[in-house]
Formats: sequence, structure tokens, C-alpha cells
Amino acid sequence: MTERETLSVELAASSCRVWRQGTGRKLGFLAGFGGLPRWVPVLDRLAAQRQLIVPSLPGFPGAEGFRSLDSHLDWLLAVHDLLQQAGLDGADLVASSVGAAFAAEMAALWPGSVRRLVLIAPFGLFDEAEPPADPWAVRPADQGALFCADPARWAELKALPEGANSIEWPIIQNRANEAAARAFWPLGNTRLERRLGRITAPTLLLWGAADRVMPRTYAQRIAAALGGPSEIRIIDGAGHLAELDRPDAVADAALAWTA
Repeated sequence: MTERETLSVELAASSCRVWRQGTGRKLGFLAGFGGLPRWVPVLDRLAAQRQLIVPSLPGFPGAEGFRSLDSHLDWLLAVHDLLQQAGLDGADLVASSVGAAFAAEMAALWPGSVRRLVLIAPFGLFDEAEPPADPWAVRPADQGALFCADPARWAELKALPEGANSIEWPIIQNRANEAAARAFWPLGNTRLERRLGRITAPTLLLWGAADRVMPRTYAQRIAAALGGPSEIRIIDGAGHLAELDRPDAVADAALAWTA
């Protein structure tokens, strides 16, 4: 496997970190709620078989300014520009949670920008009869149990890295929460359902069996509305961020779908 590279993409509103590792056909990964403050095992599994490119969304760990992104359209244009500059135009995309909502929007609005799609419990839908959880109403100490079947996985993701500034570190985490709120609050409802019929890219929907954020019935709603072929797979022993709880199972499914 090639050594991991850390690059930077300059957007109008932000300087965004881009990780790149592996060889072969390009595969993009957009992180879920909280972003990626560190490299995680699922990325190693993906990069073992593909050239993995992992851009950080504006405001998330590894990226800067986002406060000029005032509307959902601002966010969509910024993500589209980010993927293009990261070299992911027309590539396969694997994306989780808030990242998966953006990946779905890319496939809907710019169909040629995505070849095959893997969505892990995307935000963007809302049903009053079965609403998603509100992650912004949860105390930081309780977020692990909300996002992961094994809260230790969340704790590992958020732990202070060796040599990091202990004062700056919690600020980075709060900034990621604010960025997600600007894009998805309240309750992650962006009316994505109205645009799902425009998605023709073959789409795999992955859902953690123990997801406490997005109801599992949303997987059926999404699949029924998509304009292209789709499949739903439930990941046992996984919560909302299934890629943290079950990295091997998620990577195996994603690699098989995009092969």
C-alpha cells in the first residue's frame, strides 16, 4: 500500500484537508457526523484495494471556514467544488451520515459526478411519525451511545491525539458540530426525498441494526424513491456510524458494490 498523503484544497470559504492513500480506481469517502479528526480502520480497508480519497467538509476536522455557507445551496456548491478539486468527479463515493446526505445530493444534481454510491444512514429525510434523533440536543458525554453501538469507538475517534493542543482540540469538535448544524439543523431535514428520483447511480444503502439516529424504515423510503437500482443491507452490531462499529463489514460491502 502506498504511503498516505495529506493535501489541501482551497475553496472560496475554506481550506480543506484531503487524505489520499492506495492505488487503482478512485474511491471517495465522506465522513459522518463529527467528521474525521483522525484516520480510522475502515479507511485502511478501503485503501488496501482502491485509491482512496478522503476530503474533509468545510468546518469539519481538517478544514477551516464555513460560516459564509448560509444556505443549503451554498453547502451543495461547496461540496461539489471540493469533490471536483479533490479529483473525485465521476468516481465512486462511500459516505456516511451527514456526508451521505451530501453524496446523495451530488448524485441527484450532478448525475455524471458519481459512478456508484454507497450511503450509510444518510441525513436529509424527516417523517413526523418517526422522526430522527436530534444530535445537537445530546450532551457530548452521551454522544458515543447515540452514534455507535459500542461507545468506545466514538471515544477512540474523539480522543486527544498525542501532541495535540488540549485547548484547541475541543474547539475543533465544537466547530464540527456547528458546521453540521448550519447544513442540517433542525433534525437533518433538507427535503432530500424530493430529489432522490433524480439519482440513477446504482446505490447501496447500509444501515446499522442498532442505529439510534436515523430510523431503519428510512432505508426503505430512500430505496423506493431512487431513480436507479438499489440494495439495502443491515449491518449487525453497528450503530449510526456503522463504519466505526463494523469497519470490516462496511468496507467489504462497499468494495463489492463498487467493484
